[in-house]
Amino acid sequence: MTIPTDPETGEFHRAPNHFAARITADGRDGWPVEPGRYRLVVSRACPWASRGLVVRRLLGLEHVLSLAVADPIQDERSWRFTLDPGDVDPVLGIKYLSEAYYKADPDYTGGISVPAVVDVPSGRLVTNDYPQITLDLSTEWKAHHREGAPDLYPEPLREEIDEVNRAVHADVNAAVYEAGFATKQPAYEDAYDRLFARLDELSRRLETQRYLVGDTITEADIRLFTTLVRFDAVYHGHFKCNRNKLAEMPVLWAYARDLFQTPGFGDTVDFDHIKRHYYQVHEQVNPTRIVPKGPDLSWWATPHGREDLGGRPFGDGTPPGPPPATEILPAQW
Repeated sequence: MTIPTDPETGEFHRAPNHFAARITADGRDGWPVEPGRYRLVVSRACPWASRGLVVRRLLGLEHVLSLAVADPIQDERSWRFTLDPGDVDPVLGIKYLSEAYYKADPDYTGGISVPAVVDVPSGRLVTNDYPQITLDLSTEWKAHHREGAPDLYPEPLREEIDEVNRAVHADVNAAVYEAGFATKQPAYEDAYDRLFARLDELSRRLETQRYLVGDTITEADIRLFTTLVRFDAVYHGHFKCNRNKLAEMPVLWAYARDLFQTPGFGDTVDFDHIKRHYYQVHEQVNPTRIVPKGPDLSWWATPHGREDLGGRPFGDGTPPGPPPATEILPAQW
């Protein structure tokens, strides 16, 4: 895997999302919401893709938006479907996600990223715009939400959610990568300092409220959770984000366990995929490709005490039911 860093500053720069068409209720971009038409392609290792897994579960969209899971270990052609029989996605009929990218744009030369939403009839990639994908699942796919689905992006709170998301993206979601992939000391230290300053601020915010915005789970919690759940397993050691482990930050550790134990969160997390991807794919960071045995994952199931802060996880809605049989993960501890 080639890591794009600035040779002068040593800073890591994530490539922009090239495919940003939206799937909407009115089809204004040419892609109308239609049950069964689209396939969500993810890696369970990837925090950006894991947002889509959580939102899809919470909203009960499994019956209208099918799921393809890529192998956590990429090769030179990036994400591949070697977890499926014959190494071919059974719905799209392709071996590599890149095939859907090139159907959308034969001249495309950028990276191949997840999450991605593919139009099944044409085999074309529609979007890899990960921040917008989950917002559209909450707003444009409303007609297909399960009964009792929570409102993850409530209109009265959207301005505050967006503000929190911008800060969390810059100083947490992206900063762990900027620290881990930095090739010069100042670039690493800048990302490290921003990360822990923001985590400290989030800890203070969450001392007195159960969720980041309002008294229910929102998009903001989902975006923070997918980074926190990877913190001790990967970012603390592999990415040198080692001022503290998550387990040493009491408020954030309790908050993360609270979400992990909420239906729709922990049941989408695959620590095996997470650890093997980061430690075996990022050879520039971990040339031996040895995967650590720890940490002890059983602590994720311990009591968190966050119920004392009140809050209603699903608002006026209900928890999602069990995941489909084909998507149940093996026990990891």
